[in-house]
Amino acid sequence: MAIWKTYRVADVVTEVDEEKFVLPVIQRSLVWEEDKMELLFDTLLKGDSFGGIMVIEEEKDTKPLFNYRPFTKDGNFIPSREVEKLKQQQFFVIDGQQRLQTFYIGLKGSINGKVLYFDLFSDYNFEYEFKFEKDENKLPKKSKENNDRKIPEHFWYPVKTLSENLKNTGKYKQVVKEIIYKQGITDDLKKDHIEENILSFYENVLNSETLGISKVVINKSLPEIENRQRIVELFRRLNDGGTRLSPFDLVASILKGFSWEMEGFLKEMLEKYQDIGLTQDNLIKLIFLLQDNHAKEMASIEASDAEFAIQNIDRIKATIKALKDFLEFSKTYDYYKEGNRSFIPLFFISYHLFHKKIDNKTLSNYFNNYETGNTDYPLMKKWLYHSLINGVFRSKGVGWIPYKTGVRKILEVIKNYKNQNFPSDELFKVYIEHPITFTTKYFSDNLDQLDSSFVFYLMYDRTRIIRTNDIDHIMPKNILEEKDFDWNLINSIKNFQLLDYGTNRGTKNGKPFKEWINNPEYVKDKSNYIKIHLIPSDETLWEEDKFKEFSEERAKLIISKIDQYVK
Repeated sequence: MAIWKTYRVADVVTEVDEEKFVLPVIQRSLVWEEDKMELLFDTLLKGDSFGGIMVIEEEKDTKPLFNYRPFTKDGNFIPSREVEKLKQQQFFVIDGQQRLQTFYIGLKGSINGKVLYFDLFSDYNFEYEFKFEKDENKLPKKSKENNDRKIPEHFWYPVKTLSENLKNTGKYKQVVKEIIYKQGITDDLKKDHIEENILSFYENVLNSETLGISKVVINKSLPEIENRQRIVELFRRLNDGGTRLSPFDLVASILKGFSWEMEGFLKEMLEKYQDIGLTQDNLIKLIFLLQDNHAKEMASIEASDAEFAIQNIDRIKATIKALKDFLEFSKTYDYYKEGNRSFIPLFFISYHLFHKKIDNKTLSNYFNNYETGNTDYPLMKKWLYHSLINGVFRSKGVGWIPYKTGVRKILEVIKNYKNQNFPSDELFKVYIEHPITFTTKYFSDNLDQLDSSFVFYLMYDRTRIIRTNDIDHIMPKNILEEKDFDWNLINSIKNFQLLDYGTNRGTKNGKPFKEWINNPEYVKDKSNYIKIHLIPSDETLWEEDKFKEFSEERAKLIISKIDQYVK
């Protein structure tokens, strides 16, 4: 049963400050940007509709359905509290969090260190202007966007101060007179604007019941899990409006609804392992995958999913710690740390580790003796390297684009090898048996079919990456085109190197390769340069006329480097 009632914004904000209105653990953090928050105050003063608030009413001295956190006063996230018994009647906000949070920050707090200002010279017939700012001196002095304003300059006044003065006096005319007197304003037009703007603020924030709240009463005679599921389902449906949660944000909220401990767990894991690409989406996918259920739909999330995660918190933590160790020992950590890498292969390394019949402490330290006593390590490394070289999981090209397709095919195999050695060869067979370009043998002819980002990573001894360097033609493209060399050969990885931006577009910039490399002004340590960039040592091949021979010799050096790391 829901009860609808209207309230004054200022009264609700006071109760937010007293923690009578709180946020259940299923709610996400503040997501509205400053401009959207500013616009809400304009909407409020215009008297336009901005939607109601829906809350769960929980009585004093009862155990609430959900643990909760208070509203933030400065925009920073506050962890939820575990509560056995409420000290007062409280309202748990399940819809309208962003609006209430905006009112609370605007009237009593700040965001990103900025407080809210109201332009008392606003053209109230057109727009009430609000602005978050840390330093009042940085606020614009004159309007640049609206040339039709009757008053071109701004008069910014702190919203918090205005609200407090109006609340203390209860007389908006008195506040108007005090502001006009202190500012020494004599112009009648400016006086009128100040009065009209403050009147609108007073009426819509402090005097009129402009905020509608629907209270959902919990039937405590029903089992707790049934009530939780009911509210979670309501939360899911309400998400169809407002600022929508992503599917995985919604799942995270639902999981937290079934078990409040999920909030701290998700936050801890994401903060600790974001450097290897562990996002909220990937962590939730992993939780499903560890249960042999990668295909679970968002709409079918159950309490058992949260229970599985909570029961296995220590196991999941140990698993991901071991995963990060593996990436560091296999020298792929820097590759993943660069960001935007497919997490799919890491799902299966995690899956294999999770299901090892060893205790959590042993699992956490699983790769401490990786060089001598760990039979899984070389197999995992072999599988990961060949998978990355071939770009099996990249989003473009020959990789498995659909998440479910690739995961399903690999899961069908790997789950048969729980607590055995990692089945790298069996997984390679999956690639070969399905329409994927895959090989473990690398030749000059197939170099350009490989994933260049990882090939470059190996070429440069797993230290240099594409995103911080230019991809440069060793022998200039313009010269080779004039000599009618094949376009595919000109733009082959055999003719590519990684250079810093300044060198590529400055000193080198289209010069014949032999001329450039032999000039000590450009290349101070030629022998080191040759070694780093895998340049054939035979200087007779450095002429553009010898480009084909140069390419074949360089291909041999690239393949040798790849083989060095995959064998």
